[in-house]
Amino acid sequence: MTTLVVALAVAALMLASIVGRPLLQRRRRKALLAAPASGAATAALAATRAWRRLPLGLRPRLEARVRVFLAEREFVGCGGLTVSARMQVEIASQACLLILNRSEHVFDQLRAILVYPDEFVVRDHVEEDGVVTERERVLSGQSWDTSRIILSWRDVREAGDGYNVVIHEFAHYLDHEEGAANGTPLQGDPRDYARWAQVLQHAYDDVERRARAGEETLLDPYATEDEAEFFAVASETFFELPRELKREHGELYAELARFYRLDPAAW
Repeated sequence: MTTLVVALAVAALMLASIVGRPLLQRRRRKALLAAPASGAATAALAATRAWRRLPLGLRPRLEARVRVFLAEREFVGCGGLTVSARMQVEIASQACLLILNRSEHVFDQLRAILVYPDEFVVRDHVEEDGVVTERERVLSGQSWDTSRIILSWRDVREAGDGYNVVIHEFAHYLDHEEGAANGTPLQGDPRDYARWAQVLQHAYDDVERRARAGEETLLDPYATEDEAEFFAVASETFFELPRELKREHGELYAELARFYRLDPAAW
């Protein structure tokens, strides 16, 4: 009987935790957004690349997303870098573009953003023909897992002309939402997967063919490394060069617009 009572008590505690945590989170976010933003925070957001490009009607939503993002995540400076409040807002504002009209819970598992002053070196292992070797890679960003993202501040500052390391890495994060980084993030309806795969594969093949022929491509040829990189690079282009993407890859643009629930070509 005692064992049963203990088991029931443990189950009750687990249930309370599962149910209570989202309720507590909602209350904290509601209280956070009810409080007025500081003048410094408002000025920092108004100076960001993301804010300046947004239509007036979308700016309040971005402000709310950024305030929650900053309150719930830690920024860690690496390699001697001190991450200022303005740097945090710049990164947060670009990341929150991806969830502007999507669920506010997408980044709930993300705990920290690590920021290096410049490109950084990572060491890992690669297996080829049964032989495992250690390698070093120089990166500008990395979506490490669902709890951390690593960025080069120099690359954050160099956003533009189709390049945006924040959007690239946070797109990788969204790609992990379904459990695997394979270029197919979680879709709103099971019927969307087939269309997504068809549209992105067609665009992938087109970019790959043209790159091999030595032609210039709107999407960075790095996109054809694999399907995950294609989705991340396409997301960069969608936000950075939306009109050009819509003109050159109309079906791809439409698919990304449906996924992100945004139409940046109209901004």
